[in-house]
Amino acid sequence: MRVIESCAKCLYDKQQNMTNDVEYLQAVKKIIDNRTDEDTSPYLVYLFNVEYEKRFGKGKPYQKIKKKYNDLVLEMENAIRKKIEKSDSPLEKAFLYARIGNYIDFGAMNNVDTNTFLSLFENVELSEKDKKTMDSFLKQCASAKNFLLITDNCGEIVLDKLFIEQLKNRFPNLEIKIMVRGGEVLNDATMEDAVYAGIDKIAAVISNGNTVAGTVYNMLTDEAKSAFDSAEVILAKGQGNYESMCGQGYHIFYSFLCKCDLFTNRFDVPRLTGMFVEETFYE
Repeated sequence: MRVIESCAKCLYDKQQNMTNDVEYLQAVKKIIDNRTDEDTSPYLVYLFNVEYEKRFGKGKPYQKIKKKYNDLVLEMENAIRKKIEKSDSPLEKAFLYARIGNYIDFGAMNNVDTNTFLSLFENVELSEKDKKTMDSFLKQCASAKNFLLITDNCGEIVLDKLFIEQLKNRFPNLEIKIMVRGGEVLNDATMEDAVYAGIDKIAAVISNGNTVAGTVYNMLTDEAKSAFDSAEVILAKGQGNYESMCGQGYHIFYSFLCKCDLFTNRFDVPRLTGMFVEETFYE
């Protein structure tokens, strides 16, 4: 997803809010100005982080924030699972709850509010567009052998676990893999978060091998590339995964909340609207 000028300005402003170091901000501006049409926002932020660590060491730690939201959702887990199991359509309900988890995003959001997050669980239903995408998703899962979930944030990964539980119930022959970030980046889910959330107990978890807050195919490990290439159905969570993979010639389902102007304008929806998008590509 090409970085337009308004997005470039937003990226720069976030770095400026973090530090007023002139040399660092000049380096950030140079990265932005020299971007190519193929460069995406998550990749540019990765380059910012590399530059930041050269000058100042590791950036703001998110371990406490990640634990806070992992613990919050883990405390809700049993109650949410019961609601899912009582639903007329458990898999669809689990999908909706997992999408709500995408709210916990300290990259796209200036403020993550726990009360707002909890309020999103009220009156959750699939939109008419969602239903059409869900029909396609279920049809493809029914005939597929390999499924890949590309995760996004902490906390959210607990809800992803509940979704995967229902996916396994619906399609017991589906071999499922979960891809997480290869290291600490913002509050994105890593292998440590996957184990803490317990999703590793129900599906194989692999690392993407890098610290981009998205998915850049050429930066994946051989194992991650193999999982990506062999999956007949891929579900990618979050704006960062959408930004880094859409328009690249892949057939992917995307699930996220629209949390910034770029996305609300692109899809012409209010802020925090849930999206379920299928990007098709057939050779």
